[in-house]
Formats: sequence, C-alpha cells, structure tokens
Amino acid sequence: MSDTPSSAQKRIILNAFDMSCVGHQAAGTWRHPASQASRYNDLEYWTNLAVELERGCFDTLFIADVVGVYDVYRGSAEAALQDAAQVPVNDPFGAISAMAAVTRHVGFGITAAVTFEHPFLLARRLSTLDHLTQGRVAWNVVSSYLDSAARNIGLDRQIAHDDRYALAEEYMEVTYKLWEGSWEEGAVLRDRTRGVFTDAGKVHPIQHEGKFFRVPGFHLCEPSPQRTPVIFQAGASARGRQFATRHAEAMFILATSVETAGALTDKIRSEVAANGREPDSVKIFALLTIITGPTDEAAQQKYAEYLSYASAEGTLALYGGWTGLDFSSLDPDTPLTAVANDSLRTTLESLAADGDTWTVRDVIQKRSIGGLGPVLVGGPETIADQLERWVDEGGVDGFNLAYAVTPASTTDFIDFVVPELRKRGRVQREYAPGTLREKLLGDSSGRVRESHPAAHWRQHYVGRESVADASHSSPFG
Repeated sequence: MSDTPSSAQKRIILNAFDMSCVGHQAAGTWRHPASQASRYNDLEYWTNLAVELERGCFDTLFIADVVGVYDVYRGSAEAALQDAAQVPVNDPFGAISAMAAVTRHVGFGITAAVTFEHPFLLARRLSTLDHLTQGRVAWNVVSSYLDSAARNIGLDRQIAHDDRYALAEEYMEVTYKLWEGSWEEGAVLRDRTRGVFTDAGKVHPIQHEGKFFRVPGFHLCEPSPQRTPVIFQAGASARGRQFATRHAEAMFILATSVETAGALTDKIRSEVAANGREPDSVKIFALLTIITGPTDEAAQQKYAEYLSYASAEGTLALYGGWTGLDFSSLDPDTPLTAVANDSLRTTLESLAADGDTWTVRDVIQKRSIGGLGPVLVGGPETIADQLERWVDEGGVDGFNLAYAVTPASTTDFIDFVVPELRKRGRVQREYAPGTLREKLLGDSSGRVRESHPAAHWRQHYVGRESVADASHSSPFG
C-alpha cells in the first residue's frame, strides 16, 4: 500500500486529548503503577508528552479545562477530590510555550470559556501564544457548564444554556475584530532608520459597543501568524451545533457508534453548508479511548487490568457534573432519562442515540474508562480496522484520543497502531509545512477562509479612525 493517503482515502487526523489535572476521562486509573498522571505539575511531563506526540505525527495536543468542580454527586465535591476527578486542575495555558520549544510541528488546542474571561484579555493571550508557537495554536471555545464555576465568579448559578451562546456570539465578534480588523497588514515596520516600529495610521480602535461587552480600543498584539487561531468547538445541542457550524474549523462530537457518528456528521456538514461555508472547512473529530498492544489478547488483558483500578465514585462524580444529575439518588438499574438543564444536556442523549438503554450501573461498567466516549480494545489491525470504519462510514475526519493510563496509552498507540495506519496510508509520516491551520485544512494562506465569519472583519478598519488620526502633533516638531 501507499505510504501517503490517496485521494480516495481520507487522512486520519490524530489529536491527543488531555487536561492539566490528574484524572481526565478515566476515573481511578491514576493509581496504576505505570501512570504518570500525578506528575501533571511537572513541566517535564508535558514537554515529554509533546515530543512523544510529534514522534507519532499527531496533529494536536488538545487540552480540556474546567474552572469549577464536580460537586453534584451526593451534593459535594468530596468524591471528585478523593479520586482527583478533574480537580485539582491547572490553567491549560501554562505549559504551551515549553512544549512548543521542544517541538516544531504539533499543534496545541487550548480550552478557554467565554463566560469567565473578558475577550480583550483572552485575545491577547491567544495572540501571544500564536506568536511564540509560530502559528500552532487553536482555541477550543466553550461556555462553561458547572454551577460551581459560576458561583465562584459571583453569579448565583450558571448562565442559562442558550443565553451562554448568545454571549458567545458577541464574544467571537469582539475577538475577530481585534485579530482581523484592528491592525492592517504592513502596520509593523521595524524601521530602525526612521525610528518607527509601528505605523500608527494602520492601527485602529475596534470601537465595539454591544449587549455584553464594550471594547473601544485596539488589539495590544501585532498580527500573529494565523491572526485568528484555529477555532475548535464541541457544540452538541441544536443551539450548540448552530454556533459550531458557524464558527468552528474543527468540531468534536460524542457518538457511541459508527452509525450515530455517520448521521451526526451528515447533519453537521449540511448545517455548515447552510451557513454559507464549504462542508470541508470543518474537520470533525470523535472522542475515543484506545487500549492496544501487540495482539488482541494482550490488549484485552491490559483493559481488564486497567478496569481493576477504575473508580465508580470518580466516574459518577464526573457524570454528575456532565449531566447535572446526582447519580447517588438514582436506582442503579433504572434506565436513565435525559433531562434538559444547563449542564452538558446532550450527554445522556448521546448514550441513548443508538436506541440503547443505559443505567447507572452501565455507566460505571462501560465508562469508568473512556468517560464521555467509547473504548476500543484490540491489537494493531483490529484497531486500525475500527478507526477506518469510523472515518469511511462514520464520516469523521479524525479522533480525540483520551488516555486510559498516561503516557502508556499514547505510547502504545504510537508504537502499535500508528505503524499499521501508516502501512495502510491513512496517517501522515511527516508534517506538512506551515501553521496549524495550513496543516489541518490544507489552506496555504494560514488565515481563516473567506467563508468564515472572522473574515468579515478583515476590512473593519476601512473608514475608521486610526491611532494616528486621534493623536496630537509632537511638541518637538
């Protein structure tokens, strides 16, 4: 077989899914002797991971985040704390520069919630990292779903689900104005002879006045390699998909099977086209956890071993936060029913998408490892066959691969599955040149496409006052 994907074989995009914490999607496995999850405070843990991902030609390291705690289960955060279920949790931005310094190509998807940070400040943080990584940054846009987070910034409770997306729409407008419409091309001169670093006539205040935000000034950073970082999003509800299909360049889905993935990806691409964008302008990733080894039998033995470390309490703490339901109050064998609330309201809907009935006991048995996504177990050929089905029949472009035990799950995938996928011509052997956007979408400019809403603000400065227009003449002549 060819070593590079043919036009008939879509390249499979690989993202590692992690979080700046001990327990991410696999509750309890931090106790496994091979786990280094408790080293999350150690910078070398992250730099080693980045180097390992680049060895496997992964496209990105996607770092999730929450700024609240999972305290719905039994009305307390005790279970989450005992099992380190996404708490303690560090800021996802901290390790990015160090990881970029030891790699050249792998991208970094960083989660930041629009509900808890002003867009003027976040735009600067993301531009800074886009500069320091030479254009390898993506922003995973989320609207936080935990009441505990809302309370700690002074709100009584979380902003209502659909209202969060209304705020998010204006948030995106502000950041796009800052990134695309504040500094003209050629504004930065670096002219040592004339002593002019920036032409103030080409820098423009965005003069934004909206319902949620007032930002009169200009962006503090000069244009970064991508200007707008690659936009990641995980909208799953109808309102969330509406937002994602308008803004996202990569979208994450929760699907329990190839069949549900196929129906969902068809719907997403139809909605992308309805928003006036090219259907291929959004790459779609499914969340999976893969446990592999040299043979199917070895992988199954490893899975059984990992399950022996899984924590039922930690799993239910996580699912309590994701669904807003206190699982301790439910009969463990009664079928679960989705409830409309302001949490991740599609979590239980995704479990039942194939017509399956799930109980609390099923969640513990099937998702103690894997969290929000399915677990695939098998040797290299078995896993490669399944991944190809998800892509060819399920319509996804790639995967967010969560770990069961870190970094062993990643190393196993690189050592066992990546060579098989390369043999089939389904994953890259080397990186394409350019920014993360160029690598993911194949767009040579490295900038958002004209069909993307950010492009609307590229000429926002035309006819608007510049910093030079607003200044006064120097008293020194």
